[in-house]
Amino acid sequence: MKSLNRVVCEKRSYTRELLSHDHDFGQLLFPLQGSLHMETASQNIRLEPDHCFYLPPKHHHVFRSTDRNEFLILDIPTHVLPGDTESLYTKLDKQWTSIRFLLLEEADSKEIDPEALMDLTRYVTRKLQVSVSASIDYIHRHFKESISLQALAEMEHYHPVYYSSWFKQKTGKSPKVYIAELRLGYAKQLLHTTTWSITRISEEVGFENPSSFTRWFVKSEGMPPQKYRMMNNG
Repeated sequence: MKSLNRVVCEKRSYTRELLSHDHDFGQLLFPLQGSLHMETASQNIRLEPDHCFYLPPKHHHVFRSTDRNEFLILDIPTHVLPGDTESLYTKLDKQWTSIRFLLLEEADSKEIDPEALMDLTRYVTRKLQVSVSASIDYIHRHFKESISLQALAEMEHYHPVYYSSWFKQKTGKSPKVYIAELRLGYAKQLLHTTTWSITRISEEVGFENPSSFTRWFVKSEGMPPQKYRMMNNG
């Protein structure tokens, strides 16, 4: 199974070889030229430029292309996805055409703006989500800010104690851990895709000072953010 810890937006081509795999991230495919034969447990499609296709995490698929092709691909790690998502095969309407255009602008740029790409990806995931609760959607839009348990509980009309139990049953994690993982995933993406200073990244992720951010990062990853950046950027 292939894994991923950052959003990736790029152009790819596929071969005639029949391949199969799954990955622990979501993947959105926009054909730009040619076609792709894609088979999952429930679908068998020929993906062409007037449609797009979304594969959820851990969704086994078989694929190959029999013609010259180019695809725009958006790989979405699980920490960005707002809960459960389902596969989607849809014709390009105005909204999806606009999304493809904006993603293509990012893929073609010499230096991708990670913040703009993340904002665009979050917009995309809201179109993919399956009945996500108000509080979880709020967390995904505001995880860089201070969020109180009381405020989240009120969104669902629950007592805070019951809300914590409900949240853990729904996501497998406490609200505190869930929010921390979103912040950590975003911090890793910024360390991997930007040359921003640790101070700027700590502010972007919601910390008041870089020393607090560094202590938190070391506790989570076992190494300081500077070392993580060096190890993952070659």
